[in-house]
Amino acid sequence: MQNFYTKNSILIFLPAKDFNEEEYLITLRVFQKAGKNTFITSDAHNACTGANGLKVQADTNFYNVNENNFSAVVLIGGKGSKEYWDNENLYRIVQKFKSARKVVGAICSAPIILARAGLLTAIPATCWAEDKNELINAGIDYRDRNVVLEGNIVTASGPKAAEQFAETVLNLIK
Repeated sequence: MQNFYTKNSILIFLPAKDFNEEEYLITLRVFQKAGKNTFITSDAHNACTGANGLKVQADTNFYNVNENNFSAVVLIGGKGSKEYWDNENLYRIVQKFKSARKVVGAICSAPIILARAGLLTAIPATCWAEDKNELINAGIDYRDRNVVLEGNIVTASGPKAAEQFAETVLNLIK
């Protein structure tokens, strides 16, 4: 049984640089409008910097993430997320959330992280169209859709899907 605090808390991963600001701001707005507490995690030593210069300070680094404190983890995409495609620390975080039956979401280029962490095996998923061959070559059932929901895993194609993506994550938490 999740307590009120956990059920109302969502962890958002931001790349240290070049994250997609539109995806972040839309997702954040949807979560906050629904009364959720949002916390930012990153391995950035200073503030995370968006593709257009937006600065966001992380609340916690990768090493302090405890999946029991959150109902979901959401990975924001953008060019900077490609730097995390092979990040073992991020793999461990998303694997822990999945093992704990928490919601795991990724948008734009970030679903590749889920694929490489082994979370998308034998399930359909989507991502930024330019990255679809990463999923296909990994044997993932790529779907050309805005949002794909399978179990507790939500993947989305990019900024145009951000609102639907965030709402899908919220519906899983309720």
